[in-house]
Amino acid sequence: MVEVSEQWTPSAGGPWCASFHVTGAVVWVGGQLVLSRVVLPVARRMLAADAGDTFAAGAGRRFGLLTRVVSLPLPLGTGWAMAWHNGVTRASRTDPGYGRALATKLELFALVMPAAAGHGVAYAKGRPALARALAVGSPAGSLGVVLLATAPSAP
Repeated sequence: MVEVSEQWTPSAGGPWCASFHVTGAVVWVGGQLVLSRVVLPVARRMLAADAGDTFAAGAGRRFGLLTRVVSLPLPLGTGWAMAWHNGVTRASRTDPGYGRALATKLELFALVMPAAAGHGVAYAKGRPALARALAVGSPAGSLGVVLLATAPSAP
């Protein structure tokens, strides 16, 4: 069995790989938090109801495009490269340390993405209560992914 946790380094694949990985994650998670906790609440307070809804829909579409083009492909591609460089396999994802942390991060990410996509769908279909719940759950789950990624590994 390969001890992935002993081989892993954050700069695996070159320092640019880890830097791009973190940059993509920061744009994604930071954008979710800034948009949902700062920009949209202020816009809804300052604009008339119709204008606030139009602004929210436009901001959501623009952020969705940024997410699909930059802030998801970047961490996904660089994350795959770092895992490959460190010898991560399906079997090693159950090993203590990096393998298990990566598996947990991927599982949480797999829950967050449908919530983020579902938010846009629920909003477009006029289901504000569901859209609101998904709007809260998605950034919270995204923050969980970041916390898992930055947590100190177990000895």
